[in-house]
Amino acid sequence: MTFSIVARCAETGWFGMAVASSSPAVAARCAHARAGVGAVASQNITDPALGPRVLDLMALGASAEQAIAALRGSTEHMDYRQVLAVDNRGRTATHSGPRALGVWASAEGENVACGGNLLADPQVPAAMVESFEASQGHLGDRLLLAMRAGLARGGEAGPIHSAGLKLVDAVSWPVADLRVDWTQDCPIAGVEALWALYQPQLDAYVIRALHPTGAPSYGVPGDL
Repeated sequence: MTFSIVARCAETGWFGMAVASSSPAVAARCAHARAGVGAVASQNITDPALGPRVLDLMALGASAEQAIAALRGSTEHMDYRQVLAVDNRGRTATHSGPRALGVWASAEGENVACGGNLLADPQVPAAMVESFEASQGHLGDRLLLAMRAGLARGGEAGPIHSAGLKLVDAVSWPVADLRVDWTQDCPIAGVEALWALYQPQLDAYVIRALHPTGAPSYGVPGDL
């Protein structure tokens, strides 16, 4: 019920993940990223615990492939799961269990992995990888372009209702964590609108956390 992308920016070292689904609040369950470590998607009859486990393994030095292999060898119900990972060297790995729903597929490239289930077309992940590799600019923009490419290829077999975008940089929290948890309109368009609003303010929110005395004005009524 989901298609997603995990990626690393080779220029900045940022990691990010974007996801869309017919289910509500997909990003709350499926999106995982950790600064300096990597990004993970855990989806298809989702076990949200798998994302942090893969990140923990990669933080200890495992590659994306080694972390996914360890998960496969030590975790129950992997036949039902789909997991995508990218590590801090841009290496990628994917797992799609044989009991994944409907038409499922994954694709990998340098610094990027994409996958989905209940897809309208098995080439959706490949189209997303191609879009990401051909794009330039901010990682957030590139992730959303890839999601658009997946949607243009057919996306999920049914209508999507939720989407999300998560980005991590050098701090311990996500520098962007944007979600549309349910809409009858296109949730990817909703996240794009949120990103257009949030991106110009992203650095200011980090400064406010680290150096509040030097933070930019809040620009709201009552702010002196």
